Amino acid sequence: MALKDSATDVDNALTRDGYRGLSFENAFGGVTSFMRRTYTKDLTGVDLAVTGVPFDQATTHRPGTRFGPRAIREASALQPCDPPYGWDINPLTEFNVADYGDVAFDYGHISKFPEALTSHIRGILQAGAGSLVLGGDHYISFPILRAYAEKFGPLSLLQFDAHSDTWPDDDMTRIDHGTMFYKAVKEGLIVPERSVQVGIRTTNEDTLGVNIIDAAEVHRIGPEATVAKIKAILGDHATYLSFDIDALDPAFAPGTGTPVWGGLTSAQAVAMLQGLKGINMVGADVVEVSPPFDTTGATAVAGSHVATELMCLYCYNKQSRSEG
Repeated sequence: MALKDSATDVDNALTRDGYRGLSFENAFGGVTSFMRRTYTKDLTGVDLAVTGVPFDQATTHRPGTRFGPRAIREASALQPCDPPYGWDINPLTEFNVADYGDVAFDYGHISKFPEALTSHIRGILQAGAGSLVLGGDHYISFPILRAYAEKFGPLSLLQFDAHSDTWPDDDMTRIDHGTMFYKAVKEGLIVPERSVQVGIRTTNEDTLGVNIIDAAEVHRIGPEATVAKIKAILGDHATYLSFDIDALDPAFAPGTGTPVWGGLTSAQAVAMLQGLKGINMVGADVVEVSPPFDTTGATAVAGSHVATELMCLYCYNKQSRSEG
């Protein structure tokens, strides 16, 4: 059946009737959308909107993550012909997951970008969908959190990262991908004691009260024990999950702006993401995929797999909570 469909199916992102169904298109052809999901600007009935934020003007070193959303979508074309592995649900056939395209902004008016992104995410939430954001540099999480806090109140942040991104910066007009969670704490968008950063391996003396499970600890205690610690911290609090691809060791994700050795393995990452079933995750992003430094495409592939796990996690929790 798959062989027959692969010979006739093309551009499912435009021609699919509705949102659901596996896709057997050639991975090397057709319209590029995340997991070949339907492209739409109408979010009526959509459970999860995947959207790109091609922004990298907040980087401190190597730019290029503006091309991340496109690369992640392209890499995801390898996956939509089968149900996601390791899950007892299939978001591709059981939920309305749509590709909402990218946020629109004027690259020449950087100061207007934060509100443009907050408004973009606010519109998704007002439509009743959750958002899965493909970045872009990590600054984008800050404007996104503003939209989520408007709806859910102060959130728990679950951050996978090599860096804490809580370096001091009291100038709220600065746009920097290393200080946005400092600002998020100061602005009251996240609750530090109910938040946790996983995979950290750079020095920042003041954690602002955010719990740290550094990479060395993950290696020492393993994914299962790490997940147990994460769940104990988060409880049932509304949680935003942000996955910086540099949480992974450069051996698995070299194409990023600020790689740091000693990081998580891809096997550890998938074990933790799948083990997080049951947390109250209301939205997520995967950021810092930088194609100019991704010579083999491995980082985009990793980013697309992370995004797929986040899609599954969101849909799993949506189903379990509706049944509960």
